[in-house]
Amino acid sequence: MAVLINKESKIIIQGITGSMGKTHTAHMLKYGTKIVAGVTPGKKGQEVSKVMVYDTVSEAKEKTGATVSCIFVPAYSVLDAAYEAFDAAMELVIIITEGIPPHDEVKIISRANEMGVKVIGPNCPGIITPGECLIGIHPGIIYKPGKVGMISRSGTLTYEVALALSNAGIGQSTCIGIGGDPVIGLGFIECLKLFNNDPDTEAIVLMGEIGGTAEEEAAELIKKEIKKPVVAYIAGRTAPPGKRMGHAGAIISGGKGTAESKVKAFRDAKVEVAEVPSEVVELIKKVIKTPAKV
Repeated sequence: MAVLINKESKIIIQGITGSMGKTHTAHMLKYGTKIVAGVTPGKKGQEVSKVMVYDTVSEAKEKTGATVSCIFVPAYSVLDAAYEAFDAAMELVIIITEGIPPHDEVKIISRANEMGVKVIGPNCPGIITPGECLIGIHPGIIYKPGKVGMISRSGTLTYEVALALSNAGIGQSTCIGIGGDPVIGLGFIECLKLFNNDPDTEAIVLMGEIGGTAEEEAAELIKKEIKKPVVAYIAGRTAPPGKRMGHAGAIISGGKGTAESKVKAFRDAKVEVAEVPSEVVELIKKVIKTPAKV
């Protein structure tokens, strides 16, 4: 079993004829992902990596039975693309695009919630169930199938920790890059619940960063509901107050969102917190029952 996606998932790529869409479609297909259609208005009948292109998501879904859409369109077009995916009753929509206007992000997530559609992102690397399905821009080669679920606001930190786990013989069940913008779809709380209910996930790695209160809220949930061990890391500990660091969501204001407050919240919830990313591996070794594969 996997979280959200598996080898049977059928995926549509919106913006498949653009440079990013073409490049990552090829990578995903090589990994084994079932990309069954692409969508670019006005490009119906073309093929990208032998994937048929349609004008609309609804037509692509009707022809292929896809339930997942991955969006690679430019920032100014994401609102329309997301609405189209929602209207076509996609069950899961992954938005890779960065630089989307915050007002558009609010509209997208609000509409998704109204329609019961799960959204990953925006501004995220996507999701991967190692050995089964990769949707987005994750470097699939670094992941290995296993029992550790990963949730992260940072794409590159996800890669760094996943590679360290794999090199230590510790595989991953599913890895979700939730995105670093202030307004996103699935967050820590929703993903923690998914992993908590997944019989094939034994432990969870949570990669947070300064800014906002998502980590503190996650710590409260862990304290009350999560039965599986969680290891956390908080990026941005040296960031000066009021300074934006990388992600749009990584800003400290009003005395909230500091690394110290997040670390304290996790430790109060009995969550082990790594001082540096490489320490995650040693902390995970302490809590998992499944032996590492050498």
